Amino acid sequence: MSTQSGPTPELFFDSMFAYTRTAAVKAALQVEMFTAIDEGNHTVPAIAARCTSSERGIRILCDYLTVAGFLRKNGDRYDLTQDSAVFLSKRSPAYMGSVAEFLASPELMNNFHTLAERVRTGTMAKTASTVSDDNAVWVQFARAMTPMMMPPAQAVADALQVDTAGPLRVLDIAAGHGVFGIALAQRNPQVTVTAVDWAAVLGVATGHAKQFGVPADRYRTIEGDAFTVDFGTGFDVVLIPNFLHHFDRDTNVKFMRKVNAALKPGGRAVIVEFVPNEDRVSPPMAASFAIMMLAGTPSGTTYTLADLKSIASDAGFSSITGHPAPPETVVVVTK
Repeated sequence: MSTQSGPTPELFFDSMFAYTRTAAVKAALQVEMFTAIDEGNHTVPAIAARCTSSERGIRILCDYLTVAGFLRKNGDRYDLTQDSAVFLSKRSPAYMGSVAEFLASPELMNNFHTLAERVRTGTMAKTASTVSDDNAVWVQFARAMTPMMMPPAQAVADALQVDTAGPLRVLDIAAGHGVFGIALAQRNPQVTVTAVDWAAVLGVATGHAKQFGVPADRYRTIEGDAFTVDFGTGFDVVLIPNFLHHFDRDTNVKFMRKVNAALKPGGRAVIVEFVPNEDRVSPPMAASFAIMMLAGTPSGTTYTLADLKSIASDAGFSSITGHPAPPETVVVVTK
């Protein structure tokens, strides 16, 4: 007799209830539940008192997050999993809880309420999208996403061998939080960074530069639209972190030609992207990211390494190398 299992609606129901997991984790972060448990509060009354929350609310939330895999339960005691302790407790230097304030923000999540329309039309008005001019969502991004961007920023520094590179003029385009340029400046005191972004976003980036010990005379800014502002010329390195996926191929080729013109001969542009394999369905996180671009941009998508090589070649770059920085990829192209 066949042991093959029959059809099940489990995946469908998991998907229909997926928003509850997002909301539960965000709520737990907001009341500092993971931090409370990490501090030694392991029972519902103790956790509720520390979180200034109701015992009913904490009990239901803790049980739900145990089912979801964020907590362990033994009798009436709750403990953090290893992942929760490392990434979700404020006591950890690797705390990533602030990321939820952007990734689970109403501004992003509301884009999915009209996803069927995006599927039908394949586009949306720029004014209603995340790439609208001077969009306040990028201030929120800059404030929230620093923990997630630290590892790929260090991967960029490694790919460039920045520690021993000597003097470098670095242009950080759509700098956001500023972490990519800041990482280079921290590891090499001969690096000067010019960050490009909207004025309000640059306020966050310059605050981070000061926080991480980069002197003001090594961290400069250019306010405005990356497509229209004058970058200047003679840069050794141009950073393009998490930018190209917002736009279509032709727009990116034109933009990369502008980047090329800003570089000195032999200069390098560093692209940081979610890069799927050629099958576009693996690895899961990189492959899935395209749906974010469908929901929130007029023409954005993810690009394979071959796509990025083609864009760079058409923009006049001579070589391209990829460096894994999971879940993203660091791509270095040379003028």
